[in-house]
Amino acid sequence: MSAPMQDAPNSIAIAEGRQRDLHARLRRAYLAWVDMYVSRGQWRVMTFCYLALLPVLVLFGYVRVLPTINAFILSVYKWELIDPIRPFVGLDNYWGLLEDENFLLALKNTLIFSPSVVVASTLLSLPLALFLARKGKLSVVYQTIYFLPVITPLVPVSIAWKWIYDYNYGLLNYGLSLVGLPAVAWLTDADIALWALVIMSVWKHLGQNLVFFLVGIRNIPSVYLEAAMIDGADAWQQFRYITLPLLRPILLFVVVTSTINAFTVFTQVYVMTLGSQAAPGQAVRVIALDIYYNAFQYLHMGYASAESVLLFIMVLAFTIIQFRLARSQKEGLDG
Repeated sequence: MSAPMQDAPNSIAIAEGRQRDLHARLRRAYLAWVDMYVSRGQWRVMTFCYLALLPVLVLFGYVRVLPTINAFILSVYKWELIDPIRPFVGLDNYWGLLEDENFLLALKNTLIFSPSVVVASTLLSLPLALFLARKGKLSVVYQTIYFLPVITPLVPVSIAWKWIYDYNYGLLNYGLSLVGLPAVAWLTDADIALWALVIMSVWKHLGQNLVFFLVGIRNIPSVYLEAAMIDGADAWQQFRYITLPLLRPILLFVVVTSTINAFTVFTQVYVMTLGSQAAPGQAVRVIALDIYYNAFQYLHMGYASAESVLLFIMVLAFTIIQFRLARSQKEGLDG
């Protein structure tokens, strides 16, 4: 009898063993759930929690899940907004995107903009949070100052930054002139406009990331840091071996939310491409702006839906990668 034929019964036995093990684990999990929530009478609490969440879940499904499903469906139809006929085109919209120069430019700008904003806002907010976590007389004032951009609506903030970036009368160029530097065409220069948007977006999200990190730092038990100090660890070693590992869940949350916000950036890009002294549309064309143009200016709803689906898949893929990297690092530390 050949070797592969001899190995076949062993493989079947191993598969059956794994299946029995999986069933046993599921049964233990079910019994634990019953013991925790049913036998101990906590099912009333669970029922109340789910009923309390039900309106929110229904609203989330209506405004988030249903439009996403509709976008997937519309992406395989050729639908012009004013045309009632929607012929089925399969994947033609997706193939068209691969040959669309505007989409490829938007994809390139988005892939430059998003990692720049995520990395810069995370790297700047973490040391600031470490500094502000110390108890001082003005720490609350500093926290308020840094958090103000977060609660300010994005449209007026974008208009204010458009004035700041103005070539002739902007505050930024005025500051440069005070130190003898030439004026910069922050928004009208195609090579700089995207980076001007990166700076503005980092400023906008810095306070939000700062608050998340502050919450994480203040929840670290002080006994760990005190034990490290007794053992002679300096400030960098305390941060490297205690603060940073315990901040990993917050760091993952900050990176994921920042990535989602950066990939779906729209408002500041749209506002800064309007009027005189505005950024050239092609220089700062990102995917969300390209979707808006295709859907509401050119009325190509099916094409824009295909673009939305690709953006959704990209964000989902980056999020999964970040979760996998965080999990592998945790397993490496635990191992």
